Amino acid sequence: MSMKPPELSPETLEASAIEALNNRCFCISLSEQALRSALESEIGQPGLLELIRERCPYLFSAFPVFVSADHLTRMGDLIQAIESVIALPAYREQVLATAPAIARHDPGGARGAFFGYDFHVADDSFGLIEINTNAGGAMLNAVLARAQRACCPPMDSLLPAPTLASTLEANIVAMFRREWSLSGRQQPLRTIAIVDEAPAQQYLYPEFLLFQQLFERHGLQAVIADPTELSLRDNRLWHGDLAIDLVYNRLTDFYLTSSSCDTLREAYLSNATVLTPHPQAHALYADKRNLALLSNADSLQALGVAPNIQAILLAGIPRTEIVTAENAERLWSERRTRFFKPFAGFGSRAAYRGDKLTKRVWQDILAGEYVAQALVLPGERVISADAPAQALKFDLRDYVYDGEVQWVAARLYQGQTTNFRTPGGGFAPVYEWPMAL
Repeated sequence: MSMKPPELSPETLEASAIEALNNRCFCISLSEQALRSALESEIGQPGLLELIRERCPYLFSAFPVFVSADHLTRMGDLIQAIESVIALPAYREQVLATAPAIARHDPGGARGAFFGYDFHVADDSFGLIEINTNAGGAMLNAVLARAQRACCPPMDSLLPAPTLASTLEANIVAMFRREWSLSGRQQPLRTIAIVDEAPAQQYLYPEFLLFQQLFERHGLQAVIADPTELSLRDNRLWHGDLAIDLVYNRLTDFYLTSSSCDTLREAYLSNATVLTPHPQAHALYADKRNLALLSNADSLQALGVAPNIQAILLAGIPRTEIVTAENAERLWSERRTRFFKPFAGFGSRAAYRGDKLTKRVWQDILAGEYVAQALVLPGERVISADAPAQALKFDLRDYVYDGEVQWVAARLYQGQTTNFRTPGGGFAPVYEWPMAL
């Protein structure tokens, strides 16, 4: 008597298809010729690809990452749920009470440009790892989208439409214009300063050049500047003889505490310029302590968060705790299932996977200001058919403005965290796998 094989749910079939694509599809979708054309048409001068290859050779991966439509929808739903909590007066009062004073300064209506919601997503795991409020890479992903080519007929239907990159760029410009208008300025936005410490030495300096050209193509005069190059006079921020309307803030000094930011801090506090993203956005969204609040049922209940929103948050944000003397012994014993991050950290700086911890590093964590986050493993993308197969980890980043997802990108890497130092790694396009198989 033959046994009828068990029926598989559509979700199981879809997960199997996506796993197979990420494990066994070695189609190279990145065209080097198209990448060069996209970069040089964007920047308006030759040599940008060479600059990227010299400065950051592992910025773009040649392999796409496949993700289910369900996971992408779930990411968007979680972002909306977080936004609804952050809009609550009780949440804002609680978070800003422990933030630096500059975070309580009214930013004048600006929402904050380029939030990055970073996720670990695999067939059997899902979690929001962190939120950033000055996420880099959006313009690089616009260029990457222009450089995608199908290498076989089945891939053709998955490629992003040629117009998507142009739409993203138009939305980026509209975002900065909206930040300006939300701040109550009546005259049109005319000038933008892209500001970071020693910008020409930054790893993503090529992206600053792309932003500068994008702004200028849309009639906005743009400069790339170190904060020490700015001056304040007549209640206006200046770069040389150019009055600066808006500062696109790429600094990782989130609260403008260093002496190099004195002028920018004064300009912000006196409302002499529009700063985006701003210190209040970092306090409300990116401080890692917020993840402890957002992943704790009792805290959410005390804030008055609706039960359906609580369910989305608790299912999507890994349980996060602030490391204290009281829970230190327990967290050390549970360290292999935790990831430790500083409150105000960014990127991979001073972040540690628990199973790699030494006693010396643990003492540093106890002496510092850290959270412990339940470990959610990243997805994997196999990039070589040769034995042994080479697999890279990946995370997904949603670029978000005012609660709306602008773009979804993947980052391929080796090691504990994303690093753009891995051969074969870097930003990768996300291909949505259809529900209908």
